[in-house]
Amino acid sequence: SEGVGENWHGHVTCVTVGPQHRRLGLAKKLMDGLEATSDKKKCYFVDLFVRVSNTLAIGMYEMLGYTIYRTVLEYYSGGESGDENAYDMRKSMSRDRLKKSMIPLVEPVRMDELEY
Repeated sequence: SEGVGENWHGHVTCVTVGPQHRRLGLAKKLMDGLEATSDKKKCYFVDLFVRVSNTLAIGMYEMLGYTIYRTVLEYYSGGESGDENAYDMRKSMSRDRLKKSMIPLVEPVRMDELEY
């Protein structure tokens, strides 16, 4: 967990499931475990960053209750087509009863504007 005040949250650094083990619910089990731990630690939300081009992952996270909170410009560096933006996706935990942590921001942000 990281952050202070209403920004206290759990963070997904990476979720990877090998191709031969996909569609078995393993990613959901991993996410459920992180969310349970984040709730026990009294986090307001769980967040993660995902490439805007990764539509499969975005769809999976949306099915798990995550929403796009904001766009982070040039979050991922390099790659075949240069730098790529990321979505900061969030799911509020039980402590955030009003779900304020999920209200989407309209304007994109840059890496140096992120608060942890």
